[in-house]
Amino acid sequence: MATSASRIAGRLMISPAVVLLFLWMIVPLAMTIWFSLQHYNLLQPGTERFVGLLNYRYFLSDPAFSDALVNTLLLVGGVLVITIFGGMLLAILLDQPMWGQGIVRVLVIAPFFVMPTVSALVWKNMFMNPVNGLFAFAAKALGMQPYDFLSQSPLASIILIVAWQWLPFATLILLTALQSLDSEQLEAAEMDGAGVLSRFRYIMLPHLARASTVVILIQTIFLLSTFAEILVTTNGGPGTASTNLTYLVYMQSLLQYDVGGGSAGGIVAVVLANIVAIFLMRMIGKNLES
Repeated sequence: MATSASRIAGRLMISPAVVLLFLWMIVPLAMTIWFSLQHYNLLQPGTERFVGLLNYRYFLSDPAFSDALVNTLLLVGGVLVITIFGGMLLAILLDQPMWGQGIVRVLVIAPFFVMPTVSALVWKNMFMNPVNGLFAFAAKALGMQPYDFLSQSPLASIILIVAWQWLPFATLILLTALQSLDSEQLEAAEMDGAGVLSRFRYIMLPHLARASTVVILIQTIFLLSTFAEILVTTNGGPGTASTNLTYLVYMQSLLQYDVGGGSAGGIVAVVLANIVAIFLMRMIGKNLES
């Protein structure tokens, strides 16, 4: 009796937090779904009416939607490739004994704490500016024509900027996993004549598999909502060359004042993000079970 009473008391104590968290998630979602079923344009007050799934049809049939979807996948995939492989290399380097190892680790991890807006401004003005940027200065010093990254390769430039910011996170997770590897295994493999590549392929890489899947899951969730870097650098252009789903929803809602269409785009983005999250969770589950 005492045990059951304590369980009931515990559930009653945490119930306010559970209810608050539930309302915190459900109320905005319910309002977004309601607005997505309405004709609601801020430039046309008094014309609000129920239109059903019309906003979804317009959003999905928008020529910019397919470009935004492809750009979103390319952005997420490109950043993941750079951060996973680059994070592994940096983790292996930082795991080696060196002078000032602690300072070097702090410097490598530091970019992760830079705000996305500040990071994008630094890359746009200090590095990628075709007139006064460091890349332009290096090109001129080598007798080459400066390259306008944000105009000629906008999506690749954004991938580079976002990857620079997320590379420290992947490095930190993979370095932590690498430090848990038993050094006796590496020493035994080295004594048996295994080379550096063999030790990496058959010992380090399998050991880093679980950490890599965790990095992929966490980064994908955040990368799907990349926005500040695009807004600061390219504004989704030229055309829709660097527009992702998040920026397309922003354009629909705040630039065209179409709250109904933007809400429909937000629901579409949420559905796609959940599909990706479920797929990644199953992939991680299989990896952890093995």
